[in-house]
Amino acid sequence: MDQSIQNDGQTGRSPAVTRERAAVALMFLMNGFLVGAWAPKIPEFASRLSLSESGLGLMILTFGLGSIIMMPVAGLQIARFGSTWVTRISAVLALPTLLILSLVGSVWTGAVAIFLFGGLIGAMDVAMNANAVATETRMRRSIMSSCHAFWSLGGLFGSVSGGFLIAWLGVVGHGLLITVLAALVVAIGWPMLLADKPHPEEVKERARLPRSALPWLIGMVALFSMIPEGAILDWGALYIRNELGASVQASGLAFGAFSLTMAVMRFAGDLVRDRFGAVRTLRFCTVASIVGLLTAGFASTPLMAIIGFAIAGIGISNMVPIAFSAAGNLPGMAQGIGLSVVTTMGYSGILVAPSAIGFIAEHTGLAAIFIGLPVLHLVVLGLSHLARHADRPAAAGPSAP
Repeated sequence: MDQSIQNDGQTGRSPAVTRERAAVALMFLMNGFLVGAWAPKIPEFASRLSLSESGLGLMILTFGLGSIIMMPVAGLQIARFGSTWVTRISAVLALPTLLILSLVGSVWTGAVAIFLFGGLIGAMDVAMNANAVATETRMRRSIMSSCHAFWSLGGLFGSVSGGFLIAWLGVVGHGLLITVLAALVVAIGWPMLLADKPHPEEVKERARLPRSALPWLIGMVALFSMIPEGAILDWGALYIRNELGASVQASGLAFGAFSLTMAVMRFAGDLVRDRFGAVRTLRFCTVASIVGLLTAGFASTPLMAIIGFAIAGIGISNMVPIAFSAAGNLPGMAQGIGLSVVTTMGYSGILVAPSAIGFIAEHTGLAAIFIGLPVLHLVVLGLSHLARHADRPAAAGPSAP
C-alpha cells in the first residue's frame, strides 16, 4: 500500500486522486446517505409507534446519545485495530440499522434500534475521519473538506429520493433498497481504504481524557461551528415562514440554499486550504458565516434571509473539516484521542442546540437567535490560530524544510 502512491517530484505531494482517497470519500458518501435516508422515514416511524411530538423528540435525543457514547469507544478501538478496520466494521454493522428501524413495532424496540443507528453512525464518523486524516498525511495534501462534501451529497441523495422511494416501494422496501445500495458502496470502498497501522501502546492513553488543552480548545471550535449549522437545519424554515411570512414552498429553501453552498464550497475547500493555509481559510469562513447569520437575522424579507443562509453555508462549510484535520494531527497525541474529543464536542452542538434554541426563541423570537449566534463565531476567530495543526499533512515529507 505504501508503494502504491507515487509522489510528484516537483511538489513532493501525491496525485490528486488515489484509490485510498476515493475509498474514504465513498465511506463518507455511504454514511451521509444512511442519515439522509432516515429523514423522510421519521413521520412514518412516529406514526407507527404512536409517538407524540415530545416522544419523537426523545427518540431523536436517543439517536444523539448513541452517537456521543459510541464516538469515544471508536477512538479507543482505532488505537487497537487502526482506523481502517474500525471504519469497515462500523460500516457493516450500520448497514442493517435503517432496515431495522423500518420494522420495529414498539417504543422500546424503536429506542434500542435508534440508539444503535446513532451509535454506529457516530462510531463510523470518528473512524472515517481518522482514515481521512491518515490519507491526508500520506498524500501530503488536504482532502478533508471534499470528504465532508461527499457526506453532504450522500445526505442530499438519501433525503431527496426517500419520499419517492417510500411512496413507490413502501417503508420496508425503501429500507431494503437503501441497505443494498449502501452495501454496494461499502463493498467498492472496502479493499481500497488506506491501511493504517494500529497503535496498541496508545490504548491506555486513549482510555483517559486528554490532559492537554489543545483537543478541548479545537473541540470548542467544532462545537461553536456546528451549533449555527444545527440552528439553520432545525429552525431556518420555521423562521422565514412564521416571522417573515414565507410560503410553505419558500420556507424549504432556507436549508436548501444553505446545503447547496455548503456542498459546493466543501469541494473547493481543499484547494483553498492548500493555497492559503488552514488558519486564513478558517478565518475567512468564520467571517463569511458571521455575515450570513447577521444578514438572515436582520432580514426583512424571506429572500434576504435565504441569501443570508446561503452565505452562512459558504462559511460553515469548511470550519468543521479544518477542525477535524487539526484534531487528527495534534503533536505528541494519538490520532484517535483528538478526533474523538472534537467529534463528540462538535456533534453534541447539533444535539443540544435545537432544544436550547427553542426555549430561548419562545422569549426572544428566532431573529434574535440568528443575530446572537455570531458571538459563538467570535470565539472561533479567537482560537483560529490552532488551525495551523491542520496544515501538518501538507508540510510533511521529503519536500518539507
